[in-house]
Amino acid sequence: MINKSLASRKQTIIAIFVVLGAIFILRLFFLQVIDETYVHSANNNVLRYVTQYPARGLIYDRNGKLLVYNEAVYDLMVLPVQVKPMDTLEFCRLLDISIEGFRERLKKAKSFSRYKPSLFEKQISKEAYGFIEEKLYRYQGFYVQPRTLRKYPTPMAAHLLGYVGEVNQTVIDKGSYYKSGDYIGISGLEKSYEEALRGVKGIKVRMVDVHNREVGSYLEGALDTISVMGKDLHLTIDADLQEYGELLMTGKMGSVVAIEPSTGEILAFLSSPAYDPNLLVGRVRGRNFKALSENPVKPLLNRAMMGQYPPGSTFKMVNDLVGLQEGVLKLSTRYSCQGPGTSPIRCTHNHQSPLDVIVAIEQSCNPFHWQVFRSILGSAGHGSLRENYVSWRKHVMSMGFGHTLGTDIGSELRGNIPTAEEFDRIYGKGRWNAMTVRSLSIGQGEILATPLQIANSGAVMANRGFYYVPHIVKSVGDSGTSANTFQKVVSSIHPSHYEVVVDGMRQVATSGTARWYQPEGITMCGKTGTAENPHGKDHSLFTAFAPDVNPVIAIAVVIENAGFGSTWALPIASLMIEKYIKGEVKRKDLEERMINSKLY
Repeated sequence: MINKSLASRKQTIIAIFVVLGAIFILRLFFLQVIDETYVHSANNNVLRYVTQYPARGLIYDRNGKLLVYNEAVYDLMVLPVQVKPMDTLEFCRLLDISIEGFRERLKKAKSFSRYKPSLFEKQISKEAYGFIEEKLYRYQGFYVQPRTLRKYPTPMAAHLLGYVGEVNQTVIDKGSYYKSGDYIGISGLEKSYEEALRGVKGIKVRMVDVHNREVGSYLEGALDTISVMGKDLHLTIDADLQEYGELLMTGKMGSVVAIEPSTGEILAFLSSPAYDPNLLVGRVRGRNFKALSENPVKPLLNRAMMGQYPPGSTFKMVNDLVGLQEGVLKLSTRYSCQGPGTSPIRCTHNHQSPLDVIVAIEQSCNPFHWQVFRSILGSAGHGSLRENYVSWRKHVMSMGFGHTLGTDIGSELRGNIPTAEEFDRIYGKGRWNAMTVRSLSIGQGEILATPLQIANSGAVMANRGFYYVPHIVKSVGDSGTSANTFQKVVSSIHPSHYEVVVDGMRQVATSGTARWYQPEGITMCGKTGTAENPHGKDHSLFTAFAPDVNPVIAIAVVIENAGFGSTWALPIASLMIEKYIKGEVKRKDLEERMINSKLY
């Protein structure tokens, strides 16, 4: 019994020592490897864990032109527990900050953690860093963290590219990758492709002496990990066309979107007024963002996909296509027009009468298109007027209206093709008819479309009945791997019907409202639009594709409060088509007039 008791005690004592030993080993491991604060070594050095932030991926246009690169900056970090009494006044002069600012920042850092590093001064330029670096050893507890900021060699495409800013607490709480002070894409492609662009963070463990000077890597770098640069983006954008479009839109509010019909690749994507993307970089970002956000012309608004406008006469071909598909409109169909005296929808001018669908598109005849719309709702063969309206709406949405297209930029609005239920709420169920909603026949009333959707409808016409989801990124990374598979969407309208409206659009450019702006040697198919605006002067619109056979560009131009589509939107679209197809513009007088005309 005694031997058994001694054996039990012996095992207990051994177990206690094993537990204590394990505790000491775990504590030592925690101090030397895991703890991100500091640890004293035998020679009175401390460890500093420096995050290695990767450079974000570069961004190029479709021809390899660099649009976005990185420039080195430095964040000044502080570890409050290491801060010793110092010449605070001299330190503040070094950073060009006030004594009050110093105290406030140090207090904030201590409230975060006395034992973990936090940001003290962000985004110090490489020029200022060179001066600060020489004297930083005097100030224990402070060290520099290398970073990079975005730079834009050509100040364009700000709405498309987006900008980068500090991550907020909501994002930090969602996952483990981001920490306070990290940067993240806030808008545009920087946001949509954040995961590819950001890269992978690394870490370096450095030994620092009592004078705040690094004396080497810890364990010869055994605990270090290297950062991995973000992946480059290769865009579909043609930088020369984009820059030219922004030049033409100077002093005008609106948007231009150009698409390659055969692929859905976006060639130009601009919103005006624009701004220099370099304004939202670095320490001046907050001040500049405030100024831009308070500007009454709203330069931060991405009108290309967030502006919603009545499409006006650019929508007339859509109604014609539905009429052709439903069999209520034929090439032989004729409707009369009495010009401005026509009722219930008047025409803008006098022209031949009666007229067929091709001439009606050329002349942009409102009464003709009202008659087509009335026949769709009244005798399309689906039963009640309500059922015919629901069928009309489905056809229209199949051509890319009334819903988001699924582009890779993000923040896209859907426009509006009103539902039957919406009219039930407005007028009462069973109390509305074709006359009630007649404005839809000419692209007015409750119909709203974004410039992106209008340009995409041009691609649908160019392709005779289908489109590829419009997109900006051609490939991700150096391997040339396609960014995504962008879906082909086929409309509910038979391809043969598109030849009819294309004939009409061709005549718009050869003998109609666009004949004065047909680029030399290019057969352009288009349609002008003048959309009524309840808040001011009418909007000027134009949509087109070119050439008429094997089209390479579809385009939409919307200029707010500019009046007739043929006055402003049309010539700008025409110049951009010439620039893209020919590589240069010969109509210098027209070009100069568009560039120098300021409409706001």
